[in-house]
Amino acid sequence: MAGKIPEHVIEQIRSQSDIVDVISDYMQLTKRGRNYFGLCPFHGEQTPSFSVSSDKQIFHCFGCGAGGNAITFVMDMEHLSFPDALIKLSQRAGIPLEMELSTEQSMSNSPISKKEQQMREAHTFAVEFYHHILMNTEDGEPALNYLLERGFTREQIETHQIGWALPNWDTLSILLERKGYDLEEMAESGLIIRKESEDSYFDRFRGRIMFPIRDENGKTIAFSGRILNSDGEDAKYLNSPETPIFHKSQVLYNLDKARASIRKSRQVILMEGFIDVLAANQAGIYNAVATMGTSLTPQHITKLKRLVQQITICYDGDNAGFEAAKRAAQMLHQEQIKVEVAVLPDKLDPDEYIRTHGQEAFKNQIIEKPHAYIAFMMMHAKRGKNFQFENDTLQYIQEVLETLKNNTSPTERDLYIRQLANETNISQEAISTQLRKMVADNVKEQKRDQKMVEEPTPLLQRERKKDATDRAESILLAHMLHDVNIVNKVLREGNNEPFIHEEYLSVFVRLIGFYEEYEMADFHRFVEVLDDHDLRKIVMDAALLERDPDNGEAEIIDCLKQIEKRRLELKIEQLKHDQKEAEKMHEHRRALEIAQQIIALNRKIKMGV
Repeated sequence: MAGKIPEHVIEQIRSQSDIVDVISDYMQLTKRGRNYFGLCPFHGEQTPSFSVSSDKQIFHCFGCGAGGNAITFVMDMEHLSFPDALIKLSQRAGIPLEMELSTEQSMSNSPISKKEQQMREAHTFAVEFYHHILMNTEDGEPALNYLLERGFTREQIETHQIGWALPNWDTLSILLERKGYDLEEMAESGLIIRKESEDSYFDRFRGRIMFPIRDENGKTIAFSGRILNSDGEDAKYLNSPETPIFHKSQVLYNLDKARASIRKSRQVILMEGFIDVLAANQAGIYNAVATMGTSLTPQHITKLKRLVQQITICYDGDNAGFEAAKRAAQMLHQEQIKVEVAVLPDKLDPDEYIRTHGQEAFKNQIIEKPHAYIAFMMMHAKRGKNFQFENDTLQYIQEVLETLKNNTSPTERDLYIRQLANETNISQEAISTQLRKMVADNVKEQKRDQKMVEEPTPLLQRERKKDATDRAESILLAHMLHDVNIVNKVLREGNNEPFIHEEYLSVFVRLIGFYEEYEMADFHRFVEVLDDHDLRKIVMDAALLERDPDNGEAEIIDCLKQIEKRRLELKIEQLKHDQKEAEKMHEHRRALEIAQQIIALNRKIKMGV
């Protein structure tokens, strides 16, 4: 069925999509009182200011002002149009919704450009094509057998839509052109490559097992291709380049599929490569994610911090893996996330360990027995040191104390100081004295740095405080959102611009159009049809205001008076400016007329408008 989604179906989807459950799929929420709180996904913050009300079925961020309901949250988080968000939530709720949306409909409210949309659709087509070749053709049999021999199950291959790229030079290029895709855009998306000397293209991936790389919403945005025989000159793995839809520093492999398990366990297993994640899945570990060929970045941490406060790092057991694990652990610890490190022996990576020692050993001996953050940092500091040499001993103590001086509890300090003393034969008192000095020096340095960067904020950069007129406009809008008759009454009285600020007028104009179509007050539905994020914030701020239902009419009259008073004050300011200009031009009669207008307006204000 194509066309408009019936209103009763929209209401059914909304009513069966509990906002706490929906938002918990994307971030970690903690109950405080009647509401739930978390770190806002729409702006960076260290202290949770993002509130979710189960009673009202709305969310609101007190930091950036973002707000809405379950549907608008999915729209904003996944950059979806309203129909696409409904389709996603209907699938989640198990509600049949037969909709065939054109690309134009789908993108009507989406910030994703048409070019990026084409790139995403082309990647979806490529996934299906590669997967079909692997599973249903003779050409794909060698690759399929290889995967099955490596321990992949057919179910896992289907779940992750692993595929096979034919060794031909231009198979995908020809198909994309036949499907009507712009080949120049396809080259920019990383699927194909343009020949330098000719106006022709060839496939980037040829003769490789294709592993789709998806964003956190499950949309394929890139690939990693593995050759079957690694004896040749070609690299074992070939990854998509950076493109408008694929940014390595922001992508965590498997986050879309791991989210449910992460939410249940409230823990993430962080790995270096996607093959390790797939191997962990084989071992029954489904809350694993991986960075895509890059070190852990602040963007990765932001995504993880929204979901959990506990992360286990499981990187390769070689020197490079140890160093990468240390850097990642320090970054996560700095963000006050509980960090543990699962250490692999014999320089193995997770995939190799599982194939060598088995799935149960990996799960029970590695993942379930990680080292605490400080214990791992001590292990790292001890590597390559001989305590028979004084310099090695002193350097070891210094490195461990550097770790202990930041974000550690007195209990942790006491425990690890005793361990240090036992390992080095240096007294606990001497180690404690050195730590106290380091902590004191660190505090002094922080105060000095803070003093250097603290400068008065320019007046123009300070946030404008809300005055009486701002509050009056908010309260008036709140009444209008809950009662269509108030809008009709204002319009009947000839007040087509009851607000002063442009943003409130924009909301008012849209609200008039909304009531012409829907006839009944429903701020949930109204905020869903708004395509402007800033206007949504204004609507949600107003919707959350406490109104006086017993004295609503009087409250509305007071708001209108306050707004009119401010309108007159602004007019007086303009007239005073005009008066000065008239006096400069020696237009005394005009200046006198303006003065009389100012007097009349001031008298009107004193009389209560």
